[in-house]
Amino acid sequence: MDKTLAVPPVPPLVEKRPESKTVHGVTLVDDYAWLKADNWQQVLRDPSALPADIRQVLEGENLYAQALLAPGEELRQTLVKEMRGRIKEDDAEVPTKDGDWLYYARHVTGGQHPLFCRTDLTGENEVVLLDGEKEGHGKAFFDIGMVRHSPDHRLVAWSVDEKGSELYSIRVRDPATGTDGPDLVPDTDGNLVWMRDSSGFYYVRVDANHRTAQVFRHIVGTDSAKDVLVFEELDPAWFVNIRRSQSSTFAIVSVSDHDSSECHLLDLGDPLAAPQLIEARARGLRYEVEDHGDRLFIRTNADGAEDFKIVSAPLATPSKAYWQDFVAHVAGRMIITCAIFKDYLVRLERENGLPSLKIHEFVTGTERTVAFAEEAYHLGLAERFEYATTLLRFTYSSMTTPREIYDYDLATEARVLRKRQILPSGHDPADYVTKRLFATAADGASVPVSILYHKNTKLDGSAPVLLYGYGAYGHPTPASFSSGRLSLVDRGFIFAIAHIRGGTDKGWHWYTDGKLDKKTNTFADFVTAGRHLVAQGLTREGRIVAQGGSAGGMLMGAVANLAPELFAGIIADVPFVDVLNTMLDAELPLTPPEWLEWGNPILDPQAFATIRSYSPYDNVAAKIYPPILALGGLTDPRVTYWEPAKWVARLRATMAGGGPILLMTNMGAGHGGASGRFDRLSEVANEYAFALACIDPGFTS
Repeated sequence: MDKTLAVPPVPPLVEKRPESKTVHGVTLVDDYAWLKADNWQQVLRDPSALPADIRQVLEGENLYAQALLAPGEELRQTLVKEMRGRIKEDDAEVPTKDGDWLYYARHVTGGQHPLFCRTDLTGENEVVLLDGEKEGHGKAFFDIGMVRHSPDHRLVAWSVDEKGSELYSIRVRDPATGTDGPDLVPDTDGNLVWMRDSSGFYYVRVDANHRTAQVFRHIVGTDSAKDVLVFEELDPAWFVNIRRSQSSTFAIVSVSDHDSSECHLLDLGDPLAAPQLIEARARGLRYEVEDHGDRLFIRTNADGAEDFKIVSAPLATPSKAYWQDFVAHVAGRMIITCAIFKDYLVRLERENGLPSLKIHEFVTGTERTVAFAEEAYHLGLAERFEYATTLLRFTYSSMTTPREIYDYDLATEARVLRKRQILPSGHDPADYVTKRLFATAADGASVPVSILYHKNTKLDGSAPVLLYGYGAYGHPTPASFSSGRLSLVDRGFIFAIAHIRGGTDKGWHWYTDGKLDKKTNTFADFVTAGRHLVAQGLTREGRIVAQGGSAGGMLMGAVANLAPELFAGIIADVPFVDVLNTMLDAELPLTPPEWLEWGNPILDPQAFATIRSYSPYDNVAAKIYPPILALGGLTDPRVTYWEPAKWVARLRATMAGGGPILLMTNMGAGHGGASGRFDRLSEVANEYAFALACIDPGFTS
């Protein structure tokens, strides 16, 4: 691929407008603070409101990146064609039964958005409840949050975000006519729970600072301005969420921060229900609840159960004083979630980094395990509408095995494959190898690394590596299948996932060892994983392309400062890199909740010093950096657009050499990027083409 241009592109000159502030006796000077628009809340709702001088910078950066990457256009088109060839374009979900109906989503050939449908139990007489392809046609961004039929199957409530700012509007459609009623509920988080009589639903409203703080009840056919407030959380550090219990008896209002949680029940059979508190919040206490007749089952870390246990309590007296152990805590065996059916409790566990399914039968008290054979794999529980059923649906995949959907009969133990992900262009799992390695960190911690490579790839140190990491909020990174990454693996890349501290890949302690004052373990683990791949002879220094997004983008910024020589390139998706300034700004959408993850530098001098020591933006130095591709979204409420913009400007102004440093901002999308399934392929192809360019010496010459 020709890397030369007739006239080398020149990056835009981003003006320095120094602003200073003093915190805990330390004066901070920020040359690029002006890139944060004063009207950022308005920009989330109306991107055209972005000030002209900021727009000029972002559009200039886009033009520079496009010009520099232009020689790779043919490769990007090839990558898109390959990845699209692995997608069954007219794919359909396995239908899920609810009463006399089967519900599912499907795509049409060439379609960007799903159609939500139902049939009778014979699988005939399809009714299209919502045609996402039709609704989203011609719109730059269109993301359907939820499509949920009413209990009487007469209506469908659906939510949509048309800006990328995660502000979803809810509408109510009559499947008989295919038209929406007068209902328009704006500024929600996209979730809803129907009342049992189908007269209305509960939802969470997003406030002016983009925080989920209030639960409202909406009655179908009425003005949403008259909706009734049924729950409100006044502390801006807490998130509010709502979901339906498996039995459909309750709406469960969950209130949580990054350390604790609290649950309330709303009786879906009572049109005037008030929330019933389960157990009042307490620092460090986490719990989730499901109902089962006159009892509750609760997954909790109470009483020192770091990796969680399951307790039971009477519905009439649900507080902690009445909790009785049902599944005991076992250190190192993390209970991820549980599902309650009429006759069974199913729990998903993870031990030594691998998930498993446990089935408990209420009548007999017996338990069994659903076993799997591969060295590294991913499991998930699928949503079920019905409660009095013996069918459990779960998903399985590995880095070599495409996604499979199984129905497991809880009574007979029969396992039926309902669907296997089809790659129309072909895929033979035997052509690929997946393994799990363990890298030893400086403090002795054993860091799992899942790898995937083609069986013909030479393991002599010459192979390039794409090393992915996240490491925050307790989110594990699954060793699951991705058809897209095969485009790299088929070109000789080893794809590796570093299961670093900050996630719960090895239990809850793996999370707590990677947050607050221990956050730097996350970054060190990632570098350790990369160096372990070198030590094992799989690759060599300067042949690793690092990738991470959001909080994983913080990771990218940190390792760029920590060990730039290790990497051939860095891909930072919507990177949270301006950590110190963001945590010092209590008005931003996610700052108060984030203090429990990173620390509160406003009140705590030690937290200020710790964050300042690793914040990527604040630690850019006069050193040689690898090529960096930073990706942002103008309407992103989670990692605001100015974070990558400021970081890129400071990198170019400070570094001693290397690069190039590129910024691409999606001017019509937010945190998740493009909304259409094929539009997303273009974004992935852009990243992979960049990775391939990074291992070609001509790219930086």
